[in-house]
Amino acid sequence: MTQGQRRRRTRWSAVVSMMALLCAVAIAPVIAAPPVAKEVDPVPMVTIPAGEFLMGNPEGTGRADEWPQRSVYLDEFAIDQVEVTNARFLAFVATTGHRSPPNPYGTGPLASMKGIEQLPVVQTTWYDAKAYCSWAKKRLPTEAEWEKTARGTDGRLFPWGNEPATSKRANFDREWEEDHTLHPVGSLPDGDSPYGVKDLSGNAREWVQDWYDAEYYKHAPNRNPQGPEKKGVVRSIRGGSWHSPISDITTTARGRGGFALQTHGTGFRCARSLEGQTQQK
Repeated sequence: MTQGQRRRRTRWSAVVSMMALLCAVAIAPVIAAPPVAKEVDPVPMVTIPAGEFLMGNPEGTGRADEWPQRSVYLDEFAIDQVEVTNARFLAFVATTGHRSPPNPYGTGPLASMKGIEQLPVVQTTWYDAKAYCSWAKKRLPTEAEWEKTARGTDGRLFPWGNEPATSKRANFDREWEEDHTLHPVGSLPDGDSPYGVKDLSGNAREWVQDWYDAEYYKHAPNRNPQGPEKKGVVRSIRGGSWHSPISDITTTARGRGGFALQTHGTGFRCARSLEGQTQQK
């Protein structure tokens, strides 16, 4: 090999090496990109911004367990736009082997019913709700998170404002009519909250994270309250149901039930902490 041939071969080797290096730099970020986590519960979630809101009622308004009204600060969080449906809960049952709730619409298992897929799941205990939200890598909302989602920052009486409740805004004050009682989730947009979250008044009452304490508001912290320390067997329930009178479907009304309670009117939705926070109790 002549000296000229050796120089040309050396230059060609340098070019090939440089091209290989450039390709490696260009390809490396794509190979190293972490996979996007897949949601097992791909329901739309609404982000509720951080900040203060009015929680509860002034003394003399509403019920005594809603007193006193106070300004509460919450960190940013996300919450399901709609209540958990039969279809979503039965997918959880099929995946995990968790027990199915009783069928409130007739005989046979709940999974055998047709036409009820988009109705909110009911007959769930607090433990059922907690198990579902944990499976979905979420959690139950705190009572404070639920109330901020429902009333926003202007202290409104109902999710849609201060105007009276009507059948176009909420499913309430009714008698049981089998599978015609509950409405498909999200079917009453006139009842949306200021953040666009649906069905927070009526349809199905909703389990929340907190233990229930009628005196809690009097000594609760004003920043990210998590509910009282364990007290008895009673958990808080919010929002009222298809059977509730108008006084029970306000944004401040507090319900309660033993954590093993199952009724035709009790369901739930899930929430998720943001900014790397964990709120579980």
